[in-house]
Parts: sequence; structure tokens; C-alpha cells
Amino acid sequence: MSAAARVSAADLDRLVASAQAARANAYAPYSHYRVGAALLTQDRRIFTGCNVENATYGATMCAERSAVAAMISGGQKVPVACAVVTQGREPAAPCGICRQVLVEFAPDMRIVLASEDARGRLVARETARLSALLPHAFRFRVHPV
Repeated sequence: MSAAARVSAADLDRLVASAQAARANAYAPYSHYRVGAALLTQDRRIFTGCNVENATYGATMCAERSAVAAMISGGQKVPVACAVVTQGREPAAPCGICRQVLVEFAPDMRIVLASEDARGRLVARETARLSALLPHAFRFRVHPV
């Protein structure tokens, strides 16, 4: 049984709560679209991130990539689940770049997508597998000449 298969409902609840807390710290003065993300690693540690916008937009850091950077700088490399929390009636999935970055570490991890209302209460939650969100992910392969 893989580590991802052993993620409990309590782990996922803790992960969503951590992503909600990270979302509160987002820096989004341009879009006003705050996002929080949290990664659960094999050893049950949680690493969080939030979006950090920049006036040039291209320099903006998404919450999911921010969480990956925290995980790597924290000495971990094996996430088993990820939660992404946004605001609105329906959850939003990670952008394409974030999906590709997440695939680098766990191609089939469980992703919990959740959304909050304006008061910070969860109004929707769904789960997916990263492999379903990015079915034909780019993988580096060395081909013989």
C-alpha cells in the first residue's frame, strides 16, 4: 500500500485547515484572489504556501509552488496529499504550471480542492488525483541517440 493510500480523513481535514490558514496570509493586491495550499508529507508534516502576487504578474508565486518550496527547504521531498483553498461557490484546481510542479514529486497524489465564503467558512470540497488533473504530464526521459 502506498503512502498516499494511507492518508486518513483526519489528515485531509488537518491539511484543509492548514491551507485555510495559509490563504489568510496571501498577498493579492492586484487580483484580490487569495489562495492557500498545504502539502502533507510521508512523515505527516504539513508545509504551507500562499499566493504572492507581483505587479509584473510573471513574477507571481502561486500557493502550490510556494508550499513546494517550503517542503523542499524543510528537507522533505515526498508529498502524499495536497489541499488548495480558494474563495467562491466552487473550488478551483491548481493552474497548469502548479500541476506540473506537483507531478515532479507525486504524480498520483490526492488533491483536496476547497472553497470558502467571504466569512472564511468552507462551502465546497472535492477530491481528485493529480494524475486526473494532468493526465499527460511532461516527464523528463533520456532517449538513446
